[in-house]
Amino acid sequence: MAKRITTQEKILNAAEALFAEQGFEQTSLRQITTEAAVNLASVNYHFGSKKALIQAVMARYLEVFMPALRTQLEDLGAKGSFTTRDVFDCFRTPLSELRQVRKHGPTLFLSLLGFAYAEIQGHLRRYTMEHFGDVMALLLDTLHQANPKLSPVDMFWRLHFVLGATVFAQVSGPALREIAAADFGEAVAADQVIDRLIPFLAGGVDATTAE
Repeated sequence: MAKRITTQEKILNAAEALFAEQGFEQTSLRQITTEAAVNLASVNYHFGSKKALIQAVMARYLEVFMPALRTQLEDLGAKGSFTTRDVFDCFRTPLSELRQVRKHGPTLFLSLLGFAYAEIQGHLRRYTMEHFGDVMALLLDTLHQANPKLSPVDMFWRLHFVLGATVFAQVSGPALREIAAADFGEAVAADQVIDRLIPFLAGGVDATTAE
């Protein structure tokens, strides 16, 4: 017997699909309630605000992704010596585990993350740091260990360029995959874009600082 979907789950599923497709700012609560076939009072009852709903949508992924990332980073740190590429490779398993959340979880999560960064959703950053700040601190520390010659300010800029490249790759992913197929005969699934992206990101962080 199929599990009955609760009203809260209907709202979360509808919000997630719309947020991943058109972003947080462009998605209205009216669109979400229409998609979920519920009334506005239901959203207010279960979540209280649009910001809280956005956080709840992201939480479904972050609660799986962040503990898995912590495990990967701790295992890497135990090895003592590692590269930037090794650090970014730590993201592979946590992203793959997001299929536990949704069939296309990795792609959906990266799309949501892209909109969160592009639209400057400050409340999401605060939420993430409040609940997973230890993982973010571990990631930053691990990257510094892999790049001891980089100053904190250089690392700041490079990590934001990493985020920018990731956002571009995700938002432009469908068009890039179509071009790759048409011009080079290469069929690339959405989840495989990360395989192309990781070496580029690692190389960017490792690049020699211009004098």
